[in-house]
Amino acid sequence: MIELDNVGYNYGGGELLTNVSVKLAPGSFHFLTGPSGAGKTTLLKLCYGALHPTSGRVRAFNMDVKGLDRDQMAMLRRRVGVVHQDCRFLDHLPLYENIALPLTVSGRDLTHEDGNLNELLKWVGLGERLDALPPELSGGERQRAALARAVILSPEVVIADEPTGNVDWEMSQRLLQLLIELNRMGKTILVASHDLSLIRMAKNHVQARVLRISNKQLQLAGADL
Repeated sequence: MIELDNVGYNYGGGELLTNVSVKLAPGSFHFLTGPSGAGKTTLLKLCYGALHPTSGRVRAFNMDVKGLDRDQMAMLRRRVGVVHQDCRFLDHLPLYENIALPLTVSGRDLTHEDGNLNELLKWVGLGERLDALPPELSGGERQRAALARAVILSPEVVIADEPTGNVDWEMSQRLLQLLIELNRMGKTILVASHDLSLIRMAKNHVQARVLRISNKQLQLAGADL
């Protein structure tokens, strides 16, 4: 579904990633690890077209991402749901409307989507928080809301950047379970995480590959995980 072929990326005059090759097959589950500043967020952005490689090629759904026009890129963004690390919301809108924003932008009629929206919010455990404003949400609620917004258009791929980085262990497990459930529904999952305990737990439930960025390159992590 997404393939990086000998990808390199330069940032600020220096090389951040080099000779990165990886395939995200349909229904696969990948973790991405590495120290801070190694380029995890950059690699994720390359996967969904927010950045273009300095060298090499990125293909998504059999299309060269670098050559996509505006409409094709918009379609790609609908097929790839992204959970950003900073969980930005429009603070003046209630949670329900924030989650529905991708539907609104894509021109969907919300009156026909109300049932799906409510079902999705119940699924992430926010069914009672429809009218809450983003500043009223806890860290864990914000992360679950970000996941709900990322999957509202039923994407084929879900990419999450440190989704458990700012929540406690109990909430981390809950978020992981939601990602595992999405994978069982057939979604391709790519999660950047530094939490090795969480990764070990996930490997008890799904067949997850663990990738590590080291010395600007991507490696398959060892069996110690």
